[in-house]
Amino acid sequence: MDFKSKEIGIALSGGGSKGIAHAGALQFLDEQGIKPSIISGSSAGAIIAAMYAFGKTPQEILTFFQSIYFFNWKHFTLKKPGIIDSDSFKIYFNTIFGETKIGDLPIPVKITATDLVKGKLKIFSDDTKITDAVLASASFPGMLTPYEVNKKLYSDGGILNHFPTDLLQGNCDCIIGVYVSPIQNIEAKDLTSIKAVTTRAFNLLSAQGNYQKFSLCDWVIEPKDLANYSTFETNKTKMKTIFEIGYTEAKNSFEEIKA
Repeated sequence: MDFKSKEIGIALSGGGSKGIAHAGALQFLDEQGIKPSIISGSSAGAIIAAMYAFGKTPQEILTFFQSIYFFNWKHFTLKKPGIIDSDSFKIYFNTIFGETKIGDLPIPVKITATDLVKGKLKIFSDDTKITDAVLASASFPGMLTPYEVNKKLYSDGGILNHFPTDLLQGNCDCIIGVYVSPIQNIEAKDLTSIKAVTTRAFNLLSAQGNYQKFSLCDWVIEPKDLANYSTFETNKTKMKTIFEIGYTEAKNSFEEIKA
């Protein structure tokens, strides 16, 4: 398939720190001259989608992730339902996006979140501030506190739509899906914390439905080596490796498509 002559939609899955592989995949697509006309993203995928649509390069996105230490003491909370206060990350995203709204982006972006009270999927409208949309989408349940937008509480978009390929249907000629949440390789000794158990349960719960969505894509980039990495990776060197894994998988799968 000649992707350069098509209207391309790119769907970016959730995956925590493994979402950095999205940036690696986008780096390869950039080098091939494959540019999206629309992007959808959930959780970590929403952050990368928004930053890329805003004009940040994949390398700049990697640097951004490396610059934030997720478990900084300033991020913790004792007063809200979670371990990490999602509001504490506002300062980082406001530095990039300021008051920019979704509708201001040069590339249309569909960002998902979960309305916790109604139990429904939320796709943020064009008049939503980007910072609010991405923080709501990335508020991983059990770890990050729910995020409030217009007096409504939202949690991770991945709860109801971890791999939002379906949001692109009818909006483009073909869909490229980047899926960065392969089931992690673990042992019983790895399940000794709330974080580990919550993450494992979340991944297992969403896996089946996610894989069914592969059929909606014309090209799926799935870096299976990411199964060896944590959802909440904080090591800068490993982040770089995750970026490179995304790049390499995009390159290898592209060669297979051409063949």
